[in-house]
Amino acid sequence: MSKRKTLPEADPKAYRTMQAFEKYLAESSLDKIHVELIKIRVSQINGCAFCLNMHTADARKLGETEQRIYLLDAWREATFYSKEERAILALAEEMTVLSKHGIADAVYDHALEVLGQQYLTEVIMAIVTMNSWNRIGIVTGLHAE
Repeated sequence: MSKRKTLPEADPKAYRTMQAFEKYLAESSLDKIHVELIKIRVSQINGCAFCLNMHTADARKLGETEQRIYLLDAWREATFYSKEERAILALAEEMTVLSKHGIADAVYDHALEVLGQQYLTEVIMAIVTMNSWNRIGIVTGLHAE
C-alpha cells in the first residue's frame, strides 16, 4: 500500500498556498474557457489523468464542445481555435516542456502581441499553476475515478 499523502493531508499550509494561486486566477480577467484549455492541454502533456478528468468535465460545464476537447492535442491542425487560443496553447506547450528548448522568442512575442501584457501575465500564471497541480497530483498518486 502506498504511503503517499495528498497535499492537504501532508501540509495544509502548502495546499492553502496552491489555493491562493487558484483564487488569483478566479479573480483575473482570464476567460474561463481559456483557463480550462490551459488546464487540459498542460495535463495532457504531463499525463495527469486526475486533472484531465476534472478539467474536461469543468470545460463541458462551461459549454466547451466535445470536438474542441477531443482535438486539443492536435490544435495546430484544427481550424476552430481562435488566434488567442492558439497563442495560449503554443505558450502552454513550451512552458510545460521547458527542458527541450526554453521559450522561443517568436512564441512569447506572438502571445504578447495577441494577448497584451496583462492577459499574457495571467496566462503565464495559469500555466505555472496547472503545471504545479499536475506535479502535485502525480507525485501524491491521485487517480481519475
